[in-house]
Amino acid sequence: MEPHPIKRCITNERNLSGEAQLEESTLIRRAANGDTTAWEPLMLAHQQAVFRLSYLLLGDPDDAEDVAQETFLRAWKHLRRFDLTRPFRPWLLSIASNLASNRRRSAGRYLAALTRAFRNEPASAGIEEKSVQHMEGNELWQAVKNLEFTDQQIIYLRYFLELPVHEAAEVLQVAEGTVKSRLNRALEKLRKIIQEGFPLLSEGREA
Repeated sequence: MEPHPIKRCITNERNLSGEAQLEESTLIRRAANGDTTAWEPLMLAHQQAVFRLSYLLLGDPDDAEDVAQETFLRAWKHLRRFDLTRPFRPWLLSIASNLASNRRRSAGRYLAALTRAFRNEPASAGIEEKSVQHMEGNELWQAVKNLEFTDQQIIYLRYFLELPVHEAAEVLQVAEGTVKSRLNRALEKLRKIIQEGFPLLSEGREA
């Protein structure tokens, strides 16, 4: 039996057809009326960001995939409620963030793992350079883990997913000024954590 298209598109990668050339709002409107062929390109366009945020927050690829699937299932179910005047990706990331938060609380632990965001190495880097980058990435991951969940969220959204302030505000459902103040506080806490417990990162910044 063929899997449901919502789940199938979470893991399958393929080239998008001309359907993807349609404006996103048009696809959303059609999908809200039950058109799964319009929903598939929407998922393909945003699945990487949804999975990446879930992975950053949970640290485990299997948990992240489960959250990504649940995110799109819930989005599909509530698509008629979506405001077409607002950006779509922050809405999806907000759902993913809430689901990841719930899953982490229920698990009672934070599973450590390196994300691809910390291993974005240039192809021309030598073995020694790659080793240093890997060590620094691991150190940074461990440092961020020492922050509270809300501080981690804001850093992941702004620096790892590279969302602009207004989209981060959409995800967190707060004002843009709140995003900026939260980010400043989170970065200040991260600086102190790095200075006190992560000499490799501190030395790298002083060099």
